[in-house]
Amino acid sequence: MGQTAIYGLSTVIIRLFPFIISPFVTHAFGPQSLAPFIDFYSVAGIIIVLLSHGMETTFFRFAEKEDDIRKLISTSTLSVVAASFLFMFFCYIFRQDLAVAFKTPDQINLLTMMLFVLGLDGLSTMPFVILRKTGRPKKFALIKIINGVINFLLVLFFIVILPKLGAKGLFGFTYHKEFGIGYVFVANLVASAVTFILLSQEIKSVRIGAFDWKLWKKMMAYSWPITIAGLAGVINETMDRQFLKYLLPDGTNTEQMAIYGAVCKIVTFLTLFRQAYLLGIEPFFFSHAKNENSGQAYAKLMDMFVIVNCIILLALCVNLDWLAKLYLANPAYNVGISIVPIVLIAAVFLGIYLNMSVWYKLSDKTIFGAYISVLGAAVTVAVNVYFIPSYGYWASTWGTFLSYFSMMTVSYFLGQYFYPIPYHMKKIMGYLSLSIFFSLLSYYVLGGNLLIGNSLLFVFLAIVFYVEKETLKKIRKA
Repeated sequence: MGQTAIYGLSTVIIRLFPFIISPFVTHAFGPQSLAPFIDFYSVAGIIIVLLSHGMETTFFRFAEKEDDIRKLISTSTLSVVAASFLFMFFCYIFRQDLAVAFKTPDQINLLTMMLFVLGLDGLSTMPFVILRKTGRPKKFALIKIINGVINFLLVLFFIVILPKLGAKGLFGFTYHKEFGIGYVFVANLVASAVTFILLSQEIKSVRIGAFDWKLWKKMMAYSWPITIAGLAGVINETMDRQFLKYLLPDGTNTEQMAIYGAVCKIVTFLTLFRQAYLLGIEPFFFSHAKNENSGQAYAKLMDMFVIVNCIILLALCVNLDWLAKLYLANPAYNVGISIVPIVLIAAVFLGIYLNMSVWYKLSDKTIFGAYISVLGAAVTVAVNVYFIPSYGYWASTWGTFLSYFSMMTVSYFLGQYFYPIPYHMKKIMGYLSLSIFFSLLSYYVLGGNLLIGNSLLFVFLAIVFYVEKETLKKIRKA
């Protein structure tokens, strides 16, 4: 349990750094200047999914079956290493063509840096898995945190400190306004390179001769549906930025893309909890699968997960105006704040879906994860393609909402058929409905009135404490 806490805490911390950096970046750069960063990194998730191709989850699943762990480590790691090297090699050769395809031929240097950041992150994927498997959570956490600290400090140095020093500079560095958002790319690249170097010991432990083709084919048979699900998930999460760029007229497209990408960062308030929870809970799901009362345990965990998500959702929505303006730190982005409640609700749906995904992982029916994610991606693509020309980033907002709602709903019914878990649906639906109603009422109807909004939050908390009083007593006694 201690190791799980370290993994979860380090994941929260590393996710916090980009979240903390964002206000400095939006303050320094308006939508047009920020656009290349939002643009290039909107496809980063797809590349990372392809480079890792589901080997993380597959490794832990096969670790329960395979006796030769060294062979398993070498096979999975070399698979990811080969994909990462090939990616960097070919992308560097065709970097000019890629820049043209991105409609950014004048930003080839930024694109090249981003490609190497992703390649280095791909190379670091399995060494982190090795650290988890060999029980070294402290090193895992330390390297993750070092990555975040380096990135954070370099961004502050480049875009906050250097501009104030003027022509004098510091350590031979002077700020060049025309390079602008490129400094953020440089910070990312340095942090990823240092992380890769710190993981070199784990990479050295991999033996080419230990690679097993038969084992690799078995692992790929398990991992490809996870990869498809991951790709579809990324399409749902970030590819709407690309739709905005290509479907809106030049001149408004990059601005809307940047505003949408910046305001969606506010959802990190909610997703941090989800990411830490899922990282810590997945090993629990696998280890307790054979227990007689596992279903009841999973159902109770879902109750707690939904409750916390609903509280965060409502707390954010009733305080959204001042929180968003404080966080974005640039009035140029304020026009996009009104989409945030819908995106937050969609994020709650996604969290519930991911928590439900235990059914297809434990029943080895990962293909259904791919089917569901492809369904969600199809909804995202359809809504964006059809409505973006008329409604801009509001179409992307509702596309995300409908996508995650459909995935959550379909996953629930399939799960109840193939791997029934006795979720307390009346209670879950009650909490969800009430928190969503209060959130929408507070922001869109009451105009963000702080007194009334936080009174609604207090009412919701009182209802939760009343309904869950027996559970809370048990937790206090534990």
